[in-house]
Amino acid sequence: MRHSVEEVELKNGARGLLIDIPTASVMDTRVQFRAGIRYAKRPELYEIAHVVEHLSFGANAKYHSEAAYETEFTKNGAYHNAWTSDFSVCYETECADFEWDRILDLKRVAITSPRFNEDELKSEKGNVRAELTGYLNDYNRLLWPRLQKGIGEASPTFSERIKTISNIELKDIREHYRRTHTAKNMRFIIAGKIDRRRRKEIIHMLEDWELKEGERFDVPHDDLHASDPILIRRKDASNITFGLSFVSPERLESDKVQTMGCLSHILTGTMYSKIFGEARKRGLVYNLWSGLSNNENISSWDFEGEVNLESAEELFVLIQKQLSKILNGELTDEDIEAAKSYGLGRYQMGAQTVSQIADYYADTYFQAEEITNYDDTPNFIKNLKRSNLIDLARIYAGTGINAFAAVSSTDKATINSLAENLHI
Repeated sequence: MRHSVEEVELKNGARGLLIDIPTASVMDTRVQFRAGIRYAKRPELYEIAHVVEHLSFGANAKYHSEAAYETEFTKNGAYHNAWTSDFSVCYETECADFEWDRILDLKRVAITSPRFNEDELKSEKGNVRAELTGYLNDYNRLLWPRLQKGIGEASPTFSERIKTISNIELKDIREHYRRTHTAKNMRFIIAGKIDRRRRKEIIHMLEDWELKEGERFDVPHDDLHASDPILIRRKDASNITFGLSFVSPERLESDKVQTMGCLSHILTGTMYSKIFGEARKRGLVYNLWSGLSNNENISSWDFEGEVNLESAEELFVLIQKQLSKILNGELTDEDIEAAKSYGLGRYQMGAQTVSQIADYYADTYFQAEEITNYDDTPNFIKNLKRSNLIDLARIYAGTGINAFAAVSSTDKATINSLAENLHI
């Protein structure tokens, strides 16, 4: 879908992107605050940001309960959601074009005038506890916070987060909300049909949001280091769920994000890829993934998969062998051309909906306040060189910051031995 992007700064200090998509039939709105888990006032309140997020569509100045608000919000099919990360709380809505202004105003009501109360706090603390307890049974989710902690990130594990829920009181909720949900700490992306008249209306509506001025919070920096192999032991784990991460203590620039996408495609993207394809051919794994995690001031080249214990050593030897080939410059022209062709195809498929377009801009804008030029992507992919991929792989392998984590019923000695095959 053809679109144009404009960054605007409001009189109240908030900033955001207006993405005009002339053929759009829906409006997608995202409002983000640096208000996530890492901004809890004290460690014993770590989960407070998540609870605030859960309360975000509850009682407010206009509606006495979550049910009353939900009934009004969704009557024409509109959708809303919210999510919390280490650094962000983000509120998302999507609605039909004909009711964009009604939904934007309802979003204003929810974000600017919550009426936190004890009954809803009790309910949502229970819901958050149930959500996180469920993650303890999801081994893919379970291993990454533990891996982050292993390399020095001040991120709590799910078990640690659950323990803090009972400490949260109504006064803590109100304090966290007042401190973080401010105009200068707010960024937004609105994507849809935005002509000149509608642009003025949107800006006027957003400038009327009653938020304190506040400040845009800095992102905390951690002292990162390599980790010993990590075992999260679960007696009922019938195989090994693993994560392997090579970390750089800085954010990756947008052009290199595309490079990493091509590199990961060569290694794990298809049934004929260097690692996943070969592992499938040998009957070692059902699924294996690799890709880039690119956050505010850290990025990582990650691998994730599941493998049976009897196949694990052969798989990790294969991973190490193929990574070593990349680092030694062993990439063929055919490898590069196939990855570029795939990347161009995915690019053309990646802007079919309003939500996909908003997704494209959201990560770089909310995390680094950068605007990636969508139209530059095809030329970058076409001009990608073999040396770009090899140099990037060498950057991540050369930082010395890496970690291997596994969820399994096996013992620590076995995990240590498997990690040796990866040279971790």
